Amino acid sequence: MLRTALLCSVLVYVLTGCSGPMKVEDFSGKKPRFVLEDYFEGKTVASGMFHDRFGNLKREFVVDITGTWDGTTLTLDEKFNYADGEKDRRVWTIKKIDQNTYSGTAGDIIGTASGKTNGNALNWTYDMNLKVGDGSWRVKFDDWMFLQPGGVLLNRASISKWGFELGVVTISFARIKNDSDATSVNLQKRGGE
Repeated sequence: MLRTALLCSVLVYVLTGCSGPMKVEDFSGKKPRFVLEDYFEGKTVASGMFHDRFGNLKREFVVDITGTWDGTTLTLDEKFNYADGEKDRRVWTIKKIDQNTYSGTAGDIIGTASGKTNGNALNWTYDMNLKVGDGSWRVKFDDWMFLQPGGVLLNRASISKWGFELGVVTISFARIKNDSDATSVNLQKRGGE
């Protein structure tokens, strides 16, 4: 019995103690390669949800995104439609620093966001004034995006305040290649009318 407990303790330590926090370099060589400006240039749609720290689903939303790339700066115009009827908009201005490094600003972002890519992944970190009721909280986002075969981009963002996780945002992005794609997405957003 004691030997089994000791073996279990060692196994838990080995499985959890040997790996540190995820790093973007961990995804070097993974395909398809994620190039932020290539993916978001043009029209993109996203569906997402926010779960609180207890795993309770709190909000669902869709986002229509228009991206413009001028060779050095990516502008993302994001229009949010929440399931409860609220609408919001965020416009990102993202500068490409080098092949794998980005910086960005937006109206509700505090200071400058920092992004780094490698392989199929991007890690994007920033502080944000998050609307809560009639006020706002300063929170930290640790945002991970992973490009999948077929062009689907999966996003998981951890939101924290004072080092405590408040919840997680999960988003799935799809590029709109033509008008028939946009019509299909709009029908899905309206419940398949």
